[in-house]
Amino acid sequence: MNEKEMTEQELNIPLEIVESDNLYRDVRIKKMEELREMGVNPYPYKFEKTHDALLLQEKYAELAMGEETNDKVIVAGRIMAYRNSGMFIDLQDVTGRIQVFCHKNRLDEQQLKVISLFDLGDIIGVYGYIRRTPRGELTINAEKVDLLSKSLLPLPEKYHGLTDKEVRYRQRYLDLIMNESTRVTLRNRSKIIASIRQYLNGLDFLEVETPMLHSIFGGAAALPFSTHHNTLNMKLYLRVAPELYLKRLIVGGLSEKVFELNRCFRNEGISFKHNPEFTSIEIYQAYADFSDMMDLTENIISYVAETVFGTLDFEYDGKQISFKGPWARRSMLDLIHDVTNVHFGELDNEQAYQEAKKLGIDVPKGANWGKIVEAVFGEKVETKLIQPTHVTHFPREISPLAREDRDNPRLTERFESFVNGWELANAFSELIDPIDQRGRFEQQMSERGAGDVEAHPMDEDFVTSLEYGMPPTGGLGIGIDRLIMLLTGSLTIRDVIAFPTLRPKTD
Repeated sequence: MNEKEMTEQELNIPLEIVESDNLYRDVRIKKMEELREMGVNPYPYKFEKTHDALLLQEKYAELAMGEETNDKVIVAGRIMAYRNSGMFIDLQDVTGRIQVFCHKNRLDEQQLKVISLFDLGDIIGVYGYIRRTPRGELTINAEKVDLLSKSLLPLPEKYHGLTDKEVRYRQRYLDLIMNESTRVTLRNRSKIIASIRQYLNGLDFLEVETPMLHSIFGGAAALPFSTHHNTLNMKLYLRVAPELYLKRLIVGGLSEKVFELNRCFRNEGISFKHNPEFTSIEIYQAYADFSDMMDLTENIISYVAETVFGTLDFEYDGKQISFKGPWARRSMLDLIHDVTNVHFGELDNEQAYQEAKKLGIDVPKGANWGKIVEAVFGEKVETKLIQPTHVTHFPREISPLAREDRDNPRLTERFESFVNGWELANAFSELIDPIDQRGRFEQQMSERGAGDVEAHPMDEDFVTSLEYGMPPTGGLGIGIDRLIMLLTGSLTIRDVIAFPTLRPKTD
């Protein structure tokens, strides 16, 4: 008897009313009360199990059809299928599924009554012996079954799983119960993050923690979230990047190699590849430059890909992507020339502005050369960079924390790594000259005064730290969520973040 049939028979109510989740809940509460009257606690404190489903499937993979064992096991999990009034139960734990056989020859009358009050979604514990059915299904012959948690709400329809994206993201727990693909993706996320840490620890990098609340936001061109500290009566910002604090640690000599893998927050738009809170890693290595950071980027990602997935070749949205090194290394100006046939490096501001207009790119009048070049690159080049590519030598005006290029003062020793047309990493030969840094900040403040809300504010204490001397340093940031998207084939960032930011529900 399924839940709908039981509801109709026991409550004698019309089918259209039965469809209500509230009535399903009422029926389940009635069953829970009946269990309590029988002396069964529907929410016990503890249960000790001995095996997981996957371990049993692997251990008894060679067990012949129809063969029984005397091997006793204790398992626990959620009821995902309930057949023949509970004679056959499909039990799902965090590793997989296994069938449970509940027969009157092995269970007393009280136990059979308890099992008859089970529902899909209930969490149970099973004591029994392993066998393989004549049809080949690995099964536990139950000797005892305990209710561990009564589910008061019905699971989504079992044959189609949970497909409603709105429900999947708002009620991630339901998504995880019903969709193996979601569980696999989020577990791979944890493995990817662990393997990044493992790789860097092997190179003697020191993992550190820096503030999430900043009195001056900085480290990236971005809009911050703000809050207020009541005791200090001061405005604070959720960090947009940990960069300036990590550099302070390099100045102080805590280590020559530091990294932080944690959340950042940017008060900007939401898209398939943007979430207001996101995970990134920032890495700083003294006595290195941006070319060393290119090598490090490739090495980290190839290590992660091979460690977690066993390959460097992936398919993403119908495109074949290979992370085999070395990756292409091309300057931003050369890539723009390849696509537009315009040598922007030979143009002044006004000439660059006119060429951008000819290309159909909307650039504000008065924008500096670097902003114009950035806009042209974004419109004409980015989406074409499918295979991993380090785009090097960004304009000075859009790189206030990067060191000037050794050969061209209009450019910096900065690169961004692109895959599938997305920025995946951003790195510099870090600017360590305090006089130059102050001048860059002052230029940013001028742009901020002219209306650029993302321009970098002045950070006097950071400039002061540089005046004590910072060694030549390479810095690198990698977007962890986008990397996970690429490696797991996820088409939206919401699939790789357990609880993405969502618009509030409305009536």
